[in-house]
Amino acid sequence: MAAGARSFVRSWAQRLHTPLTRSTNRSYSRAAQGEIPVKMTMLGKGLVVSSLSFLAIESYRWKYKHAVVHASIKVEDIKEQADYLYNCGETEKLHELLSQFKNSEDPELLWRFARASRDLAHLSKTAPDVKKRLVYESRDLAKKALELNESCSPAHKWYGICLSDVGDYEGIKVKIGNSYIIRDHFQRAIELNPKDATTIHLMGLWCYGFAELPWYQTKIAAALFASPPSSTFEEALVYFEKAEEVDPNFYSKNLLYLGKTFLQLKNKELALHWLRKARDYLVRTEEDKEVHRDATDLLKTLGEKV
Repeated sequence: MAAGARSFVRSWAQRLHTPLTRSTNRSYSRAAQGEIPVKMTMLGKGLVVSSLSFLAIESYRWKYKHAVVHASIKVEDIKEQADYLYNCGETEKLHELLSQFKNSEDPELLWRFARASRDLAHLSKTAPDVKKRLVYESRDLAKKALELNESCSPAHKWYGICLSDVGDYEGIKVKIGNSYIIRDHFQRAIELNPKDATTIHLMGLWCYGFAELPWYQTKIAAALFASPPSSTFEEALVYFEKAEEVDPNFYSKNLLYLGKTFLQLKNKELALHWLRKARDYLVRTEEDKEVHRDATDLLKTLGEKV
């Protein structure tokens, strides 16, 4: 992944009222190290940069901030820059970089831009009106990426995530209706890339949320739709376990939800096992801190001394 920060999750039931968090935002420990090759022609000084580190590029960029990126810049170089910035958590710089290519016809750039817009929307300092604009921008970018290439797995994943965010501005009927579409895009993303643990985890969250849906929300859904979305904790468990199989310990929240799911299924022994792993996961991000706190609280309720 690349660009700024991906967030997702709490429970799908909560998502009927609150925005997705950044689960797609796996830890920044996988940030690229060293230099990234960049080929760029800067009009203004006629300087050609061929292989500089991002720090060098950034300092040059600030020095000549009015320079224009030449059209000869290669898309692959931009993707490398975008992925580097994403893995470093440089959300604002990433969004600024990709904003230059908002009219691109390359789906790989567009889904990265969608992700960057969403990440920027979810920064705590982003003003509400700006957040709303970015939420819709991210959805539209991901949708365009899909229109250009239906076989792009990340575009399906990010369209599903961004579409969920839009539901927060359009009411519960739209949110529930969109849940079918979100599920279908997550499933298509998995079909196209069975090794993407993040999307598999997101499908687990989808199932968990609807399995946990309170009775009154179920009645609302039933009143609005002849066949409202539904799932079970058993279905959720299949996805959480599969995500762990594909990429062991890839994400602290997957460990937490394995523990919570086993708790729902009355398997205390396995619930304790996964909750301990979630508690002991190396904290790198704000989301990891949140997971540590939630896992610790659940372990206390189960009689664990922590």
